[in-house]
Amino acid sequence: MKTKKLVIMALFIAISFLGANIKIMGSIAFDSMAGFLGALILGPVYGAIIGALGHFLTAATSGFPYSLPVHLIVMADMAVTMFLFGIIYNNLCKINKYLSIVIASIVGILINGPISILILLPIMGKAMVAMIPILCLAAFFNILIAYILYKFLSRNEKSWK
Repeated sequence: MKTKKLVIMALFIAISFLGANIKIMGSIAFDSMAGFLGALILGPVYGAIIGALGHFLTAATSGFPYSLPVHLIVMADMAVTMFLFGIIYNNLCKINKYLSIVIASIVGILINGPISILILLPIMGKAMVAMIPILCLAAFFNILIAYILYKFLSRNEKSWK
Protein backbone atom coordinates (compact mmCIF):
# COMPACT_ATOMS: atom_id res chain seq x y z
CA MET A 1 0.00 0.00 0.00
CA LYS A 2 1.35 3.36 -0.96
CA THR A 3 1.44 5.97 1.78
CA LYS A 4 -0.58 8.39 -0.34
CA LYS A 5 -3.39 5.87 -0.88
CA LEU A 6 -3.34 4.93 2.80
CA VAL A 7 -3.75 8.58 3.81
CA ILE A 8 -6.58 9.09 1.31
CA MET A 9 -8.24 5.90 2.56
CA ALA A 10 -8.01 7.20 6.14
CA LEU A 11 -9.59 10.46 4.97
CA PHE A 12 -12.48 8.54 3.38
CA ILE A 13 -12.94 6.51 6.58
CA ALA A 14 -13.18 9.81 8.47
CA ILE A 15 -15.74 11.06 5.90
CA SER A 16 -17.61 7.80 6.39
CA PHE A 17 -17.66 8.46 10.12
CA LEU A 18 -19.14 11.90 9.47
CA GLY A 19 -21.73 10.34 7.16
CA ALA A 20 -22.49 7.79 9.87
CA ASN A 21 -23.82 10.64 11.97
CA ILE A 22 -26.34 11.65 9.29
CA LYS A 23 -28.93 8.99 10.09
CA ILE A 24 -31.81 8.03 7.84
CA MET A 25 -33.33 5.44 10.16
CA GLY A 26 -31.72 3.48 12.99
CA SER A 27 -28.23 2.53 11.85
CA ILE A 28 -28.98 3.35 8.19
CA ALA A 29 -26.96 6.44 7.31
CA PHE A 30 -24.79 8.14 4.71
CA ASP A 31 -21.70 6.18 5.72
CA SER A 32 -21.43 4.05 2.59
CA MET A 33 -21.04 7.08 0.29
CA ALA A 34 -17.36 7.26 1.21
CA GLY A 35 -16.96 3.54 0.45
CA PHE A 36 -18.56 3.91 -2.97
CA LEU A 37 -16.42 6.97 -3.67
CA GLY A 38 -13.32 5.14 -2.46
CA ALA A 39 -14.11 2.23 -4.79
CA LEU A 40 -14.40 4.67 -7.70
CA ILE A 41 -11.26 6.65 -6.96
CA LEU A 42 -8.88 4.25 -5.20
CA GLY A 43 -10.17 0.90 -6.39
CA PRO A 44 -12.34 -1.99 -5.17
CA VAL A 45 -10.10 -3.21 -2.33
CA TYR A 46 -9.79 0.24 -0.77
CA GLY A 47 -13.53 0.81 -1.23
CA ALA A 48 -14.22 -2.50 0.55
CA ILE A 49 -12.10 -1.50 3.54
CA ILE A 50 -13.70 1.94 3.70
CA GLY A 51 -17.21 0.47 3.40
CA ALA A 52 -16.63 -2.14 6.10
CA LEU A 53 -15.10 0.28 8.59
CA GLY A 54 -17.70 2.91 7.71
CA HIS A 55 -20.54 0.55 8.59
CA PHE A 56 -18.83 -0.45 11.81
CA LEU A 57 -18.60 3.21 12.82
CA THR A 58 -22.26 3.76 11.91
CA ALA A 59 -23.32 0.80 14.03
CA ALA A 60 -21.07 1.90 16.88
CA THR A 61 -22.53 5.43 16.91
CA SER A 62 -26.00 3.84 17.03
CA GLY A 63 -25.09 1.49 19.89
CA PHE A 64 -25.12 -1.68 17.72
CA PRO A 65 -28.94 -1.76 17.52
CA TYR A 66 -29.06 -5.23 15.92
CA SER A 67 -26.23 -6.75 18.04
CA LEU A 68 -22.52 -6.90 17.36
CA PRO A 69 -22.61 -10.26 15.49
CA VAL A 70 -25.27 -8.96 13.08
CA HIS A 71 -23.32 -5.78 12.42
CA LEU A 72 -20.16 -7.81 11.77
CA ILE A 73 -22.10 -9.72 9.09
CA VAL A 74 -23.33 -6.43 7.63
CA MET A 75 -19.76 -5.14 7.76
CA ALA A 76 -18.64 -8.08 5.60
CA ASP A 77 -21.62 -7.46 3.32
CA MET A 78 -20.60 -3.82 2.91
CA ALA A 79 -17.07 -4.89 2.00
CA VAL A 80 -18.44 -7.25 -0.67
CA THR A 81 -20.79 -4.52 -1.93
CA MET A 82 -18.00 -1.96 -2.37
CA PHE A 83 -15.64 -4.52 -3.89
CA LEU A 84 -18.12 -5.73 -6.51
CA PHE A 85 -19.28 -2.16 -7.19
CA GLY A 86 -15.69 -1.12 -7.88
CA ILE A 87 -14.86 -4.19 -9.97
CA ILE A 88 -17.97 -3.81 -12.14
CA TYR A 89 -17.46 -0.07 -12.60
CA ASN A 90 -13.77 -0.40 -13.49
CA ASN A 91 -14.28 -3.29 -15.93
CA LEU A 92 -17.36 -1.92 -17.70
CA CYS A 93 -16.02 1.64 -17.80
CA LYS A 94 -13.61 0.50 -20.52
CA ILE A 95 -16.59 -0.51 -22.68
CA ASN A 96 -19.22 2.14 -21.89
CA LYS A 97 -19.00 4.69 -19.08
CA TYR A 98 -22.76 5.18 -18.69
CA LEU A 99 -23.48 1.46 -18.77
CA SER A 100 -20.86 0.93 -16.06
CA ILE A 101 -22.53 3.56 -13.87
CA VAL A 102 -25.97 1.98 -14.27
CA ILE A 103 -24.92 -1.65 -13.77
CA ALA A 104 -22.54 -0.92 -10.88
CA SER A 105 -25.27 1.13 -9.19
CA ILE A 106 -27.88 -1.61 -9.62
CA VAL A 107 -25.49 -4.21 -8.21
CA GLY A 108 -24.58 -1.92 -5.30
CA ILE A 109 -28.23 -1.27 -4.47
CA LEU A 110 -29.23 -4.94 -4.77
CA ILE A 111 -26.41 -6.22 -2.58
CA ASN A 112 -26.86 -3.41 -0.07
CA GLY A 113 -30.64 -3.92 0.12
CA PRO A 114 -32.41 -7.21 -0.66
CA ILE A 115 -29.36 -9.49 -0.63
CA SER A 116 -28.08 -8.25 2.73
CA ILE A 117 -31.58 -8.71 4.17
CA LEU A 118 -31.76 -12.27 2.79
CA ILE A 119 -28.45 -13.05 4.48
CA LEU A 120 -29.79 -11.71 7.80
CA LEU A 121 -33.26 -13.29 7.50
CA PRO A 122 -32.43 -16.45 9.50
CA ILE A 123 -30.97 -14.39 12.34
CA MET A 124 -33.27 -11.36 12.39
CA GLY A 125 -36.57 -12.79 11.17
CA LYS A 126 -39.13 -11.81 8.54
CA ALA A 127 -39.64 -8.32 9.94
CA MET A 128 -36.32 -7.30 8.34
CA VAL A 129 -38.00 -7.46 4.92
CA ALA A 130 -39.65 -4.13 5.78
CA MET A 131 -36.21 -2.49 5.71
CA ILE A 132 -35.55 -3.35 2.05
CA PRO A 133 -37.10 -0.16 0.56
CA ILE A 134 -35.25 2.10 2.99
CA LEU A 135 -31.94 0.29 2.46
CA CYS A 136 -32.36 0.50 -1.32
CA LEU A 137 -33.22 4.19 -1.16
CA ALA A 138 -30.29 4.91 1.15
CA ALA A 139 -27.93 2.97 -1.15
CA PHE A 140 -29.25 4.90 -4.15
CA PHE A 141 -28.56 8.27 -2.51
CA ASN A 142 -25.15 7.16 -1.21
CA ILE A 143 -24.18 6.06 -4.73
CA LEU A 144 -25.62 9.20 -6.31
CA ILE A 145 -23.64 11.48 -3.99
CA ALA A 146 -20.50 9.39 -4.61
CA TYR A 147 -20.90 9.74 -8.39
CA ILE A 148 -21.47 13.49 -8.15
CA LEU A 149 -18.35 13.91 -6.02
CA TYR A 150 -16.40 11.58 -8.31
CA LYS A 151 -17.38 13.69 -11.30
CA PHE A 152 -15.78 16.74 -9.67
CA LEU A 153 -12.82 14.93 -8.12
CA SER A 154 -11.93 12.83 -11.17
CA ARG A 155 -10.62 15.89 -12.99
CA ASN A 156 -7.45 15.43 -10.95
CA GLU A 157 -7.64 11.64 -10.96
CA LYS A 158 -3.94 11.15 -11.64
CA SER A 159 -3.11 12.84 -8.35
CA TRP A 160 -5.14 10.19 -6.46
CA LYS A 161 -3.22 7.20 -7.78
